[in-house]
Amino acid sequence: MSFLRLYRKQDDGTLQFREAWHDEDTAQFVVNRGIVGHVSTTKETDNVDADAAESLLAAFASQCEDDGFAEIPEAEQDRVAAQFALKSQTGTERDRFLERQAVRALTAHLAWRGLGTVEESAIGAGRLTILMRTVDSSKAVAAVKTCLRENTSDFTKLSIAVAKADAPEDFRLKHGPAGIHSFSL
Repeated sequence: MSFLRLYRKQDDGTLQFREAWHDEDTAQFVVNRGIVGHVSTTKETDNVDADAAESLLAAFASQCEDDGFAEIPEAEQDRVAAQFALKSQTGTERDRFLERQAVRALTAHLAWRGLGTVEESAIGAGRLTILMRTVDSSKAVAAVKTCLRENTSDFTKLSIAVAKADAPEDFRLKHGPAGIHSFSL
């Protein structure tokens, strides 16, 4: 699947995004756009083969460049970690189900709002940790809380921390269960 996501900051500080991709399985070319953190607007074109998609993606990239949109390098994006406390050190089958459910929900929730991507997830040391990369950490924290509240049953065990782009390993707790005041990976 060919994919391109670009951003532009408006004069008032609002961050906009545009993205386009070709889904070979459905032969669709999709253009998605909006304001970061809000549900986007999508336009789909059916019956697009790989050659046509390549041309459409090049035209999309050219138009975005003309309009002032550009990629935000990963090195300039913040990291967000969502973490659930588990009942066992290595996790159970139920914990692995929670992992799959949360990753799937977060992937879609962040993508349709131009907020970022799920990078990885892991179970260990009695925790499920999902790492994400985002262009707006405060909106991403709010989106993660909303998404996981709606899509998991273990919301009360959730901690969320943010590491800024200039200190990608220095996570600071932004949301946690009552009595939790620190965060570690």
